[in-house]
Formats: sequence, C-alpha cells, structure tokens
Amino acid sequence: MSSDFEGYEQDFAVLTAEITSKIARVPRLPPDEKKQMVGHVEKQLEEAKELLEQMDLEVREIPPQSRGMYSNRMRSYKQEMGKLETDFKRSRIAYSDEVRNELLGDDGNSSENQRAHLLDNTERLERSSRRLEAGYQIAVETEQIGQEMLENLSHDREKIQRARERLRETDANLGKSSRVLTGMLRSSSHRNAENNSFTGGNPQPETSCSPHYFQWLLNHQLACPQIPVVSLLRV
Repeated sequence: MSSDFEGYEQDFAVLTAEITSKIARVPRLPPDEKKQMVGHVEKQLEEAKELLEQMDLEVREIPPQSRGMYSNRMRSYKQEMGKLETDFKRSRIAYSDEVRNELLGDDGNSSENQRAHLLDNTERLERSSRRLEAGYQIAVETEQIGQEMLENLSHDREKIQRARERLRETDANLGKSSRVLTGMLRSSSHRNAENNSFTGGNPQPETSCSPHYFQWLLNHQLACPQIPVVSLLRV
C-alpha cells in the first residue's frame, strides 16, 4: 500500500512542478502560445486533482495507528493544490487583461502591476514548494531512524532474554551441585565417624573423602558455579 502512495506522491510532485513552471511562463508568452499554455495547465490541474483523490483513498486504507503522518502530508498537498489553482486564476486574469488591452490598443499600467504581482506570487509559491519538499525528506529520514531504533531495541531485548535464560540455568546447576556436595559431605562425615570408632579416635590422614575437602568443593562451587564439580574431584 505504501509503495502505491509513494508512487502517486512522486507523480504529484513532478506534475505540480510542471504546472508551477507553466503558470510562471504564461504572462511572458505571445498571445497564441499563451492560449495553448492555458489549455495545457487546465488539463494538468485536473490530473493533479485525480492524483490527490487516489492518494486520499490510499490513506483511508492505512491502519489508524499509522495514518497520522500520511494525513499530514495529504493536508500539505491539498494546500499546495489550492495555491496552484489561485495562481492560475490570477495568471488567467492577467492574460485576459492583456488580451483586452491589445484589442483596445491600451497597454495600461494596471496590467503591468498585475503581472509583477503574479510573478512575485509565483516566486513565493516556488519557495513554498521547495520548503515542502525539504520537510517531506526530513519526515522520511525521521521515519527511517525510528525503524532502525525499533530494530535495535528488539535485538537488545533478545540479548537480555538469552542472558536471563543462562542465569536461570546457572542457578539450577548451582542448586544441584550444592545438594550433591552436601550429600557427599554428610556421607563422608558419617564414614569418618565410623572409622574413628574403629581406630580409637586417632585422626586419619586427610583424603579426597574428608569433610574438609568436600567443604572446600562446596565453597568453590558457590564461588565458581560455571566449573563442574566433577572436574574438581580428586581420585
């Protein structure tokens, strides 16, 4: 849908630029060329109105949450169309006055003033058109920047979710390792108590099954949960 709207938008920009140029040329043309040029401008104004109607239909099909920007652009284009029609009417008035003066043999200062006023209005219209085009480019660039920011935020969200999943897995592994080490420590303490009862309470050399060793494993696992307990066990 947006591609159709942009296509109509480009056609409208080209067409209005041609109309503006022709309206500015009307007062300076010979009578025969002026009449032909007025006819061309009338046809192009009708084409521009049809393009605005097509663009308006496209905007109505856009979801309401995304319609605001296109509606603003449509208002600008309709205002531009109204200015073109006003300038064309003034140009035709100046053309009619010039034809009347030629028929009556009267140059008249009023026609010269009207032509100067028309040229001044045409220059203002061209400046407004350039500002409108610059505003449109800024709007397009702003939209692109917004899309890039949304994509970056989406990537960051995925990274945070993966980090949370790894953290949950680490917590689960840490809990399992702690339970295993606690069970081994209890078993070792029980066996050492039995051995001491047989040896008359004499202390035995510290081995990989001593309570101190398992306590060390437990402390190490709490400090470094990423290292498997199996890799720390001594044979």
